[in-house]
Amino acid sequence: MKILFYYFLILNVMAFFQIAYDKHLAKTQKLRIPERSLLGFVFLGGTVGSGLSMLIFRHKTSKISYLCKYFGIVSTQILIAWFWFYWF
Repeated sequence: MKILFYYFLILNVMAFFQIAYDKHLAKTQKLRIPERSLLGFVFLGGTVGSGLSMLIFRHKTSKISYLCKYFGIVSTQILIAWFWFYWF
């Protein structure tokens, strides 16, 4: 259980800084981090870190296609967690 805690902690910190860095790249008009990479961290469990970073830095909050994918992943994770705890 301890390993799982550290996995999610590190992943969420990395996701947080990845969104922050992408915002910096957007401001300086440099080559950006692909959305696929950003959403990959969300998919692997960096949901909280990504979400907080999006709110704090106001990045990707007005792009509807990204938000649909983000909340689709979040909804799927919630459903999986609910089924996991309900059935096991």
